[in-house]
Amino acid sequence: MAARAPVATGRLLLGFRKWYYGMCGFNKFGLMRDDTIIEDSDVKEALRRLPENVYNDRMFRIKRALDLSMKQQILPKDQWTQYEEDRHYLTPYLDEVIRERQEREEWMKK
Repeated sequence: MAARAPVATGRLLLGFRKWYYGMCGFNKFGLMRDDTIIEDSDVKEALRRLPENVYNDRMFRIKRALDLSMKQQILPKDQWTQYEEDRHYLTPYLDEVIRERQEREEWMKK
């Protein structure tokens, strides 16, 4: 019986993640999770490293969300970002920037 518990827990956790993703509300504006990260110096550097087409797609989604927010509207339900469609496009770049910064700080301590 103990071997089946992680599978059930995994399905339950996935269901909770999907529910929470839908409740956050940013998907109703067509945004992805990485579009909502607060821009600090690390994030700005990661954004600078993004390929141009990915950066342009991000800016389009953000501008569209701002426009919809100003109009107090949301996208039609068929245009909402789905949990399965959301990909972490910025996270690998951000992880690399943070790792480089930490390495630089360690180097400066010596």
